Amino acid sequence: MNRTILTTLILAVATSVSAQGLCEPIAARCEQHITANYIPDGQFYRALLQGDETATFDLTLFGGTTYRVAACSGETDGNLLFTVYDKQHNILFTNKDHQNSPFWDLAVAGTIDVTMEANLDASKAGSGCAVLLIGFKK
Repeated sequence: MNRTILTTLILAVATSVSAQGLCEPIAARCEQHITANYIPDGQFYRALLQGDETATFDLTLFGGTTYRVAACSGETDGNLLFTVYDKQHNILFTNKDHQNSPFWDLAVAGTIDVTMEANLDASKAGSGCAVLLIGFKK
């Protein structure tokens, strides 16, 4: 029994390390979209996706702030679709309506809890690491 638990733990750690290694170059490229006018929030929102899987991230966006959301996957821009929803699941923004733009600036009037969902553009990638970065305007 202890051997099974240890094996499971080792596999979980190895998978996590492998995922981080896979995502690192994508995150580095994605950071280029958070320009000098923006301060990164310090978080890397990452997920390994296959097929039609969706990564979900819950955030609070504070009123009076402009945020830049950068979304990257694969070796080129435009592979990752992202959508921002309010708590009632109304779409506030989706980059699908903007040719899969790899980043977008969101001006927030009042503080709001949102859910960001990311999934791969099936016409461009079947699997990969999804990276979302968020910065706020100086």
